[in-house]
Amino acid sequence: MVKITDVARHAGVSPSTVSYALSGKRPISEETRQRIEASIRELGYRPHAGARALASSRSNVLALVIPLRTGIHVPVVMQFAVSVVTTARRHDHDVLLLTQEEGEEGLRRVADTALVDGLIVMDVQLRDPRLPLLRSLERPSVMIGFPLEPDGLTCVDLDFKAAGELCVERLAGLGHRVVALIGSPPEVYVRETAFAQRVVQGFTAAAARNGLASSVHPCEATPAAARRIAEQLLREQPALTGVVVHNEAVLEPLIETFEHLGLRVPADLSVTAICPGELAAALRVPVTTVALPSAELGGRAVELLIAGLGGTEVPGATLLAPRLTERASTAPRNAP
Repeated sequence: MVKITDVARHAGVSPSTVSYALSGKRPISEETRQRIEASIRELGYRPHAGARALASSRSNVLALVIPLRTGIHVPVVMQFAVSVVTTARRHDHDVLLLTQEEGEEGLRRVADTALVDGLIVMDVQLRDPRLPLLRSLERPSVMIGFPLEPDGLTCVDLDFKAAGELCVERLAGLGHRVVALIGSPPEVYVRETAFAQRVVQGFTAAAARNGLASSVHPCEATPAAARRIAEQLLREQPALTGVVVHNEAVLEPLIETFEHLGLRVPADLSVTAICPGELAAALRVPVTTVALPSAELGGRAVELLIAGLGGTEVPGATLLAPRLTERASTAPRNAP
């Protein structure tokens, strides 16, 4: 195993100079620093994690709080997690995963120790009970999501309200006059999960602005629930010609059920969705979609946290503008 003394001997400096170059505690010349870095690369030296943490008062570990609970589509959560871990590694940080069930106690447990340098929190609620704790912590945090009162916090997310509006505007532009939102599972709305609430806000606002008849239908993330919702919609709204889906788990069974009931997509029924773009593109009828930019959001969260740890002032709010990709599931409404 290569030791710090080996690096010092190779670079022609003292071990303490190598230590200063690694920790940044004392200034050294640029020429010396470059010589030490060249020796580190050539010898393959890797600082011991514990020693590095003691030297820098950093653990080089970030905590990620992920929502593994009912109503949450786990494959999408994992896309966020992979992006966070990948970006963190580019900054020489590891990631400690915490589940939502650990709640405030889990956050306080890791924040009150030297386990992590900062926290990334997902599944944000409008009135999130973790906010007072996050505001009081000495360690920086980034929320993927926006509570009602984001003051004093660093938040990043897709503009879900604008995403809901964008889907409706597209349907209205194609001449559709009766539309429905098939949304997240009921428990997601009961918890007042921020992204789901904002999609509803955008959907209803755009429908009202365009004079459309509209309705909102929470849907369990199962094929059976998708079939029930489709049958209910056609029974209660026979003039329905446009649907927005914000529940990626039921997108495919919904389309299959509508077609089984005699509605061709898109000839009789246009479908738009807010979901991962690769999922929408791979369906038998590729779906017009506002893509969920999970990789970009996870990466942005890490970059904001790393910048904050380095003393850089970061924006409190980062909202990504939605982009709609037209595919085969939307078409002009058939004239009556």
